[in-house]
Amino acid sequence: MEASQAVVCDGPHFEDFEVGQVYEDAPAFTVTEGHAALHQALLGDRLKLALDAELSAAVTGESGRQLANPNLVCDVAIGQSTGPTQRVLGNLFYRGLVLLRPVFVGDTLRTRSEVVALKQNRPRDDGSGSGLVVLRIRTENQADETVLDFWRCPMIPTADPDAETGHADSFDFIPDELDAGALAAAVPAGWRLDVFRERLAGGHLESVAPGASFAIAGRDTVSAAPELARMTLNVAKAHTDPGASFHGKRLVYGGHTIGVAAAQATRAIPNLVTVIAWRSCEHLAPVFEGDVLSTELSVEAVDPLSDGGGLVDLRARVRAERAAGGGCNDVLDWSFVGLMA
Repeated sequence: MEASQAVVCDGPHFEDFEVGQVYEDAPAFTVTEGHAALHQALLGDRLKLALDAELSAAVTGESGRQLANPNLVCDVAIGQSTGPTQRVLGNLFYRGLVLLRPVFVGDTLRTRSEVVALKQNRPRDDGSGSGLVVLRIRTENQADETVLDFWRCPMIPTADPDAETGHADSFDFIPDELDAGALAAAVPAGWRLDVFRERLAGGHLESVAPGASFAIAGRDTVSAAPELARMTLNVAKAHTDPGASFHGKRLVYGGHTIGVAAAQATRAIPNLVTVIAWRSCEHLAPVFEGDVLSTELSVEAVDPLSDGGGLVDLRARVRAERAAGGGCNDVLDWSFVGLMA
């Protein structure tokens, strides 16, 4: 009797996608204290509400429930969406990313990814082919409440470099700017920002002004990159398999770089309450294990809220010093919205 041929388990090529496909088979993810601790160890989080359970309860009113770091939440949602994008070559954009409600340790997250647009790229000079797959990603908690609803656009290779799929969708329906209503609604109702101000010394909203910039001197070396990808259910091969990445080197997951930038940003603005949205996120160049990251943070705008506190538009520009004398590169330009008391 002939042995049956093994079934290859892998993600789809660009030709395999069709608009309307839905992927929702990723495991649900209950955020635990262990996940929070490992995330902090890998990235150096200094967001106080995500570190101080007593402060979190006093500010949020959620007794016995500690706020989960917003970057951990985003990493899980993105990781849950990577089943169909295991072959990803890179992400073109994230749009509309607003944390519609806070997530606490103990919450369970489920993510649904829908293909909403497809556009084939021109063949590269090396003869390889690829295309852009726009995914609408919706993440809900255990109460079926929407936590995230955003677009992600990965670039996926074609199986046949000469394939002509005819996919040429316009992406104009995806807004470049955040929805003002969604952003306003994302400010958590009932949070005691006055308690945050009273309990924590140092500057709060009044201490930041548009045009201010900070060069964070303390740099961070990227380490344990596959561990963060695996923990957040990210199965993109480029992050764990050097044979599927750049020149035999594993590509560091973009959320790892963003997480380091967020941690460095809190050294400049230590009383940042939380992050509620991303305005834009551009990965300018790949990051590899051992790269040393530094961040320059600028304050783009300040919007006081009627009930106290305010929203702060921040922009983090991250530069990588390559390991083993490989030079320096700008690797991330990330604009995000923070809440301050």
